[in-house]
Order: sequence, then C-alpha cells, then structure tokens
Amino acid sequence: MNFDPTWLFLSLIPSGVGFVLFVYGKKQERWPHMLAGIVFSVYPYFTSSIAALLGVGAALGVALWLAVRAGW
Repeated sequence: MNFDPTWLFLSLIPSGVGFVLFVYGKKQERWPHMLAGIVFSVYPYFTSSIAALLGVGAALGVALWLAVRAGW
C-alpha cells in the first residue's frame, strides 16, 4: 500500500463518487450505478500509483457512461 500524501488525498475522490453512485443506484434501483459505486469505492485499495488511480477511474467512468447510454 502506498502512503504518499497526494495518493491518499486523491483516493478520497473516487471513494466519495462511489458512495454517491451507490446511494443513487440503490434509491433509483439502478444496478449499473450500484455496481459502479461499489467498484469506485474499492478500486483505490488496489492501485499503487497516481497514474493508475486516475486511469482506472477514468475507465470506470467511461464504462458506466457507456452502460447507461446502452440502456442498462
């Protein structure tokens, strides 16, 4: 686990987004949002660098956007 202060601060952003997505998905009964919320909340534990944190977050955001656009 990386204890770089910048990484720790930046990891709070996707975790917060994940919490909001999960609560929204649960309230609206939208599975893609709930699943994306869980993944957004957990993935910072498995990334070791800031670039990986940003890259995976962007990929997850695009995947959620594509899923919603496809009608899920």
